[in-house]
Amino acid sequence: MRGKRVLLGITGGIAAYKIAGLIRLLRKEGADVKCIMTPASCDFISPLTIATLSEHPVQIEFWDRRNGSWTNHVDLGLWPDLFLITPLTANTLAKLAHGYADNLLTATYLSARCPVMIAPAMDLDMYAHLTTTENLERLRGHGVRVLEAQYGELASGLVGQGRMMEPEDQLKEVKNFFQGAHDLEGKRVLITAGPTYEKIDPVRFIGNHSSGKMGYRLAESALRRGAEVILVSGPSAQRLEHPALQLIRVESALEMLEEVKKQWEQCDLGIFAAAVADYRPAEATDQKIKKKEDEMSIRLVKNPDILAWAGSVKKESQFLVGFALETNDAVRHAEEKRARKNLDLIVLNTLEEAGSGFQVDTNRVHLIDRNNKLTSFELKEKSVVAEDIIEFIKSRL
Repeated sequence: MRGKRVLLGITGGIAAYKIAGLIRLLRKEGADVKCIMTPASCDFISPLTIATLSEHPVQIEFWDRRNGSWTNHVDLGLWPDLFLITPLTANTLAKLAHGYADNLLTATYLSARCPVMIAPAMDLDMYAHLTTTENLERLRGHGVRVLEAQYGELASGLVGQGRMMEPEDQLKEVKNFFQGAHDLEGKRVLITAGPTYEKIDPVRFIGNHSSGKMGYRLAESALRRGAEVILVSGPSAQRLEHPALQLIRVESALEMLEEVKKQWEQCDLGIFAAAVADYRPAEATDQKIKKKEDEMSIRLVKNPDILAWAGSVKKESQFLVGFALETNDAVRHAEEKRARKNLDLIVLNTLEEAGSGFQVDTNRVHLIDRNNKLTSFELKEKSVVAEDIIEFIKSRL
């Protein structure tokens, strides 16, 4: 990190007092650190403290009323290699998500041409609120890296998710960013994500609870590392935009297979994270089925195995990763699936472990390679799990 330029944006949350420690850690690693503070953040930590530790003047307002000098937010946005906003309050989060530029920090965000990280910190009810969730997803869709809030005791006295990621963990994320900025450059990565919906009639379908979060976080991680990513996504509310991303939306397993067949031969790496429905209705009606009888039977036929197809045509130069969600005897079933489908790696998670599975922001995964070597990770946010998986894959390529 020596010589890397990090711009810190500090907003008005109680966790701002921890930023002194983060600055010291970044400086110790050799980074050049500048800071922007919102006026509210000055109530929690002194600008003099920040300026002393960073060895740069702190920027707070657009202009200095004492001497009339102007702070150029465009120059600030062009200066850093990374813009880290920490702690990020719900208020500033909403401003960033919707393009407000009512203070120096938010204006600089709109001017920044470097990657942006945010570390939200707020009370648990605020963090869990749908508005906050939507704002975070909106920023993720803009390519912003979210350092998820952690679980623990909050300033309100409540216990839950909302704590700012600790400075030591933020430092790790920053170091990983700089170390892995281009290690997948020149690689073409095919990722599948989300569920598939198998049509019964115009308003009903067979599906599952997959949100697509894991697949989208994997795509986000690969893009940050310089890869070209083709993301084939089933129905999902997740959003992602990037110049090196080709996003292909599909609905059914047959549609997903068709797109995978078009793309796989030209790819170096395939990560098949989609939760594809095993069966589909044999016939789908054109009109809504009316509720008449006390019972109704739907004949199902097996869907094609997309992952098995990719494994059957995989070239020696390609690396293929699959996922296994198991409920019992998980490791044995995952090992058998890896061998049967000719995978280089399988990512195992089980619904038996709290915090894993569908519709949650966390996951605990176990990686099984071609030699059936098992590597296990602790329960983490899915964005961090994605980094672990991509880092592991990179070491095997």
